[in-house]
This record gives sequence, structure tokens and C-alpha cells, in this order.
Amino acid sequence: MKKHNEKIDDLIKETLNAEEAKFYDELEEQDLFGMVGGVFKGKMKWFAIVMNIVNLLVFGLLIYCIAEFINMEETADLIKMAVAIGACIMMMSMIKLYMWMQLDKNAILRELKRVELQVAALSSK
Repeated sequence: MKKHNEKIDDLIKETLNAEEAKFYDELEEQDLFGMVGGVFKGKMKWFAIVMNIVNLLVFGLLIYCIAEFINMEETADLIKMAVAIGACIMMMSMIKLYMWMQLDKNAILRELKRVELQVAALSSK
């Protein structure tokens, strides 16, 4: 299957001009670090930065809550801290889930651009 895809890629590159071929090469599959870096580009990079700052703050709050939980003796206070620890963990999980969804969205957009470019190349041929 991989050889078949490589043949199609070569066929498409032959039909494209130099600028389009360069753009097609930029749409190659990325590794994990490239995908994470892609989240911090574009129109929503400010939101990704804010979400990571919030994630760090919540992590600090989680560490504080765990330290307080260890030192408490009253059952009511232990329950309150346990709920706070659970809330911190859930919030951090949701932020990470949002980031992974952004990674997936960027990968899907990249593949859509590749398909559009392939359709354009094949229709001009």
C-alpha cells in the first residue's frame, strides 16, 4: 500500500508547478513535536498559550491541595480537599483533551488540503 501511495504522490508532483509542489511537500505527515508546534500557530495560538498557562496554574493548585490533604486531620476538611484535588485533575484533563483535539483538527485540515491539491492536479491533467 505504501508503494502505491508513493507512486500517486510522484504522479501528483509531476503535474504541479514548482510553487504547488513546494506547498504539497509542506503538507507531509508531521511527528508529534511538529503537531504540538502547529497548535501554537495560526489564529488561535493565543488561546493555546492561555490554556497552557491555566494548566500550569491548576497543576500548582493541585500540588498545594495534595500537600494540604496530607497534613489535615478533620474528616470534613479532608473531603473538601479531596473534592478540590478531583476538580483540579478533571480541569487539567479537559485542557489536555482540548489540545489533543486541536492536534487532530490540524491533521485533518492538512489531509483535506492534500486531497484538494490532488483533485486540482488531476482535474488540470
